[in-house]
Amino acid sequence: MTGGIHHITLITRKVQANVDFYVGFLGLRLVKRTGGFEDATQLHLIYGDASGTPGSLITFLVWEDGSLGRVGYGQPSEVSFAIPTETIGFWLTRALQFNIAVTGPAQEFGETVLRLHDPDGAIIKLVGTDAVSPGDPWESDGISQTDAIMRLRGATILTEKPNETAAFLSRHFSYESAGQSDTITRMVSSSGDCIDVRDATGFWSSAPGTGTVDHIAFRAADIAEVNATYEQMIAEGADATALHDRKYFHSIYVREPGGTLLEMATDGPGVLIDEPLETLGTELFVPPHFADETANVKIILPQFGLPKEPRFIYRDLPFVHRVYTPEPATGQAFILLHGSDGSETSLMPLAASIAPGATLFGLRGRSTEEGTARWFRRFGPLSFDQNDIRSEAEAFAAFIEGAVEAYGLDLQSTIFMGYSNGANLLAAMMQLHPGLVRNAILLRATKVLEETPEADLSGTHILSLTGDHDLFGAHAPALEADLRQAGANLTALSVPAGHETNQHDIDAARSWLTEMETGRN
Repeated sequence: MTGGIHHITLITRKVQANVDFYVGFLGLRLVKRTGGFEDATQLHLIYGDASGTPGSLITFLVWEDGSLGRVGYGQPSEVSFAIPTETIGFWLTRALQFNIAVTGPAQEFGETVLRLHDPDGAIIKLVGTDAVSPGDPWESDGISQTDAIMRLRGATILTEKPNETAAFLSRHFSYESAGQSDTITRMVSSSGDCIDVRDATGFWSSAPGTGTVDHIAFRAADIAEVNATYEQMIAEGADATALHDRKYFHSIYVREPGGTLLEMATDGPGVLIDEPLETLGTELFVPPHFADETANVKIILPQFGLPKEPRFIYRDLPFVHRVYTPEPATGQAFILLHGSDGSETSLMPLAASIAPGATLFGLRGRSTEEGTARWFRRFGPLSFDQNDIRSEAEAFAAFIEGAVEAYGLDLQSTIFMGYSNGANLLAAMMQLHPGLVRNAILLRATKVLEETPEADLSGTHILSLTGDHDLFGAHAPALEADLRQAGANLTALSVPAGHETNQHDIDAARSWLTEMETGRN
């Protein structure tokens, strides 16, 4: 039996801060970046040693909209990394240099421990120990191989059933009791790493979310070992899952008696299956079963920069927003307003199909209806809150002005594109705050302002696309008439579609953009 920890998975909300902490401060190597295997639009990052060795890996599910989790029983509470004992002083100094609060040194089970928090609040321990082999330490900026993190030292599990939890680890993952300290039983594997089982009786229960540990995965030599363990678990009544193919390993999941989610994962094929060692962790991969969605997923997943790489610096503006910068970028910018129940990423694939080199700014509406994001409240299908429209239009105008200053947008060339509810807000904003938007694509827009304001839209270019069998399409001509009356240069087209968008919208928008560019030249 291989034994020991394969990887530990946590949940983060702040992807750039996460990368800066684990790569920039701790000096781990980013060995894999992928879309999620259950949800391809969820970014998954894997850090480890120089070659991504099982036992060195810590992984993160990126929940940008995730709520803060609560550490409690039925969940791991701490993750620890092994460092050479003589490097405690080095790491204390480095924490001061990076302005990271640290407590310790303290002694735990005869080992020197530094305790700190990552950007999401998860507890990370640096443990001076010689109980584990160094693996393949990664030399990074400011960290030599002799000072580098060696591998995972272990984790702490909180449980109301400490004896049952310890026995489960012993039966199925070959951990043995190696000491007791107050309410903690230390369980050690043949690889030398440890799981501290802490009696959390009387503590509050855990809640999943950002800043918490999702699961601990243990090593298996091959699929046969995983299957044998699965059969053993099922025989004793444990609710284990069937075998999952995670491309880099095969695994099963199970909850131990105290409620913590555990995984058993094979060492192979490993993270080098699709990237050479020299460039490990540099390419974004989408799981094979989402292959048909690869292009769109890569646009939707959040971007980030490794230390010293260029990165986009987000500014505090009135709307939550996401920016996608293509390679190469043409300098053109699209500002995108989603439809009802959409998000800041909803229109990004469509916009990228229209203008592949454009930088995309996706915004999220602030008004919610039955838990779904919208741009303004409605009282019925065609009855809208007029005060809310004006209030959100004013906030959107403030966003545009702020984005010009913060991001250097050129409004003469920037394209604004809205779909359905987002198109309605965009059209209303143009009438209420004329002059800010010079180029707009309205997809399935209708008239929502009951009183048409006087506005001068001369010099504003608008493309309005209506589905020829869209149930709301009958209300588009009234809006188009208002925009023309205000002096807008408006092109109104009907495309073969309902309320949904399709390739006809992409083709029409491309042609319109080409005509505008030709006219300007």
